[in-house]
Amino acid sequence: MPGLKKIAVLTSGGDAPGMNAAIRAVTRGALVHGWQVFGVRNGYAGLLGDHFEPLAARDVGGIVQLGGTVLGSARCPEFAEPAGRRQALLNLEKRKIEALIVIGGNGSQSGSASLAREGFTVLGVPSTIDNDLYGNDVSIGCDTAINITLEAIDRLRTTASSHHRAFAVETMGRDCGYIALMSGIAGGAEVIALPEVDITPAVIAERLRDAYRRGKTHALAVIAEKARCGVHELMEYYKTNRALIGFDLRVTRLGHVVRGGTPSAADRVLATRLGAAAIDTLAAGGHGVLVGIVRGDIVTTPLSEIDGRTRPADASLLELARVMAI
Repeated sequence: MPGLKKIAVLTSGGDAPGMNAAIRAVTRGALVHGWQVFGVRNGYAGLLGDHFEPLAARDVGGIVQLGGTVLGSARCPEFAEPAGRRQALLNLEKRKIEALIVIGGNGSQSGSASLAREGFTVLGVPSTIDNDLYGNDVSIGCDTAINITLEAIDRLRTTASSHHRAFAVETMGRDCGYIALMSGIAGGAEVIALPEVDITPAVIAERLRDAYRRGKTHALAVIAEKARCGVHELMEYYKTNRALIGFDLRVTRLGHVVRGGTPSAADRVLATRLGAAAIDTLAAGGHGVLVGIVRGDIVTTPLSEIDGRTRPADASLLELARVMAI
């Protein structure tokens, strides 16, 4: 973008492994263009609170391998209000910052879209373990989250086999079943429950019972946290139908442990590509877009098309999981 001198970068929403690699890529890519870079502390709350700090090349050294976000993230309901956005824009104007790059998921990019509607130059970089952003195939953090979930599944399989048990493993993902689907397929689960597909406790129990009848020494059900049949409903069913399942059934809720940890190589490379692509897009005059990956290529999608939309998990892969569980 001709005449651009100062930009800012923030991370928002739930932390995701690889966010720091994206901050690094944005900062160093911008410095190559001769732009001054500011990091915003604690997401949109930092915009409202005027918490900016300059970022130089050495300031982002040694962070590519770190999980979480060195800039921090925080909820900011005030930003959803017009008065909050006006304050944020005043702070940006006061510091003569001409563009903002937002690294985050659906809620974060809705914030980006609102700034774009106000006429400010903003770009989004998709970062969410849920991998549910419209206009993008793979978000920063989801590969690491799947691998952490899979490691837990593999460990539980060992215990399940030793004791002839079944485990119901609850994964994160909010309203999207992507983590459950991918980790369930990779982990050889007998049944996977997603928010995108109706399934009952009786059906899950039948799949576990079938594994028992076929002589398996264990069985695994991978259940997304907002599946239409969650672990609570399954265990209520189990209380009155223990004999029908065959296996002793236990529950493991993975929770926020899935968010943490060292980002995988795939997430580091993805974050670096997307952060650098955001700078290239901005340098070419592009803004008001999400910079994402579709079929392996860098693409841009207007933030106005992203706002309020999500991309569900590909439930057609459940049939593959079912066949592989025979």
